[in-house]
Formats: sequence, structure tokens, C-alpha cells
Amino acid sequence: MSLSMQGSGRECWENSQHMDMRDPYSREQLAQRSVERDAERISDRRDRSYEEGMTNPEAQSVLNDAEFGRVDPTGWFPHYKNCVQHFVDYSQHTPQVQSIAAFINIRLPCQRPSESRAPLSESTPSSFISLRPYIRRLIVTAQDSPTVMQGFFGGDWEAGVGCIYKQERVNYMFTAKSSGWASTKAAYDISPDEETPFLRPLRDPSEDEIRVAEARWSEWLAMEDWMVGARSPW
Repeated sequence: MSLSMQGSGRECWENSQHMDMRDPYSREQLAQRSVERDAERISDRRDRSYEEGMTNPEAQSVLNDAEFGRVDPTGWFPHYKNCVQHFVDYSQHTPQVQSIAAFINIRLPCQRPSESRAPLSESTPSSFISLRPYIRRLIVTAQDSPTVMQGFFGGDWEAGVGCIYKQERVNYMFTAKSSGWASTKAAYDISPDEETPFLRPLRDPSEDEIRVAEARWSEWLAMEDWMVGARSPW
């Protein structure tokens, strides 16, 4: 088998009456047109995002979703405390949770020397445990199935951490969209030695969940262009 090399087309450039690539002005014109085309493509993408956000009824409705920025503290926080207590007093000591935590490289509270080993009911406010780092790590490694979430945070997990769970799944989509793999991984690493071992695509996203993310992304693009308040396209 022989390989045939295609010509570079230089003979066409040399005979062209329209553009001389040896002319520095011609090269500048090409570069300028390339920049303009790139700018047009970016502008078109942003315009499409705005249009999708403004014309999609589902997108408009989710912008006021209470789970994305507002909760009733009197109704939500007791459920969240139940999840924290279940995690600290019970689930972190089970072999199932310990094995998953080891696999996704995140320490449990009982494995941190600086954390109190006393049950939550006996701990002080300064030893409060945040569940968000564990939710984030489960999401980015695609370990966030309902069974695992219940194993970590108890049967009340949807009422207690469900809103955080939804927020962080959308945040993961945003992070992946706005940065490359290395930057996304770095955003989810925990210093000094609890780096994210691997990243997986979002587990089983629903169409509604993707619509919510699209609407939120459109809202953020508007924020970047100061299209807020009276200038908001919504």
C-alpha cells in the first residue's frame, strides 16, 4: 500500500489575485476575520442560551425554585440535623460507609484526629460536621445512588440533604462546562491528601434536571453581562 500526499495548495495561493499570503496585510486580514468569526460563534452560543432561558417555560419556572437558594429554616433544618446525627453517630462506623469513603478517598469524621469522637448529642457547636464535602465527593465519583445516600445520611436524606444534593449536581455540571478536566478535578480535591481519585459523568440525570441546569446557566451568563435587576431578560 502506498500513501499519497495531498498538496498544500501553496500553488493556488501564489497564483491567487485575491490574496497574497506573503503580504503581511493579507495575513492580518485573515487573523482579524478568524477572531471575528470566533467572537460571532461565542455570541451566538450566549444568545441561544438567553433565548432558551426566556422561551422555555420550564426554564423560567425553575429560576424561582426554592431549592436553589432559599429554604424554610424551620422546616428544613431539623431534617438536616437528623441526617448529620445519623452520619456522625451511626453510619460512619459501618463497614459499608467506611469502604465507600476509602474508595473515593475522603476521611470520615471519626478518622480525623482533630475531630471530636463523642456522639453529636454530646459535642459542642464548634465540632459541627458539614455534610456537603461528602455529598460533593459522592456526586463527582457517581456514587450518589439513592441507596448510598440513604446509607450515609439515613432514611430522611431527601428532606434533610435533598436540596443540597440537587444544588451540588447542578454545580458539578457548571464546573465541567466552565473548565477542563484538570480544573474540575482540582475544584473537588480536598487538601492535603484527599484528592478526588477519579471523575465520572453525572449519574442518571433526568431531562428536568438538565433543563434546570440550562436555566441556571442562562441566568449566570446574564449575570456575567450585568443583565440583572431591571436589565434581566426574565
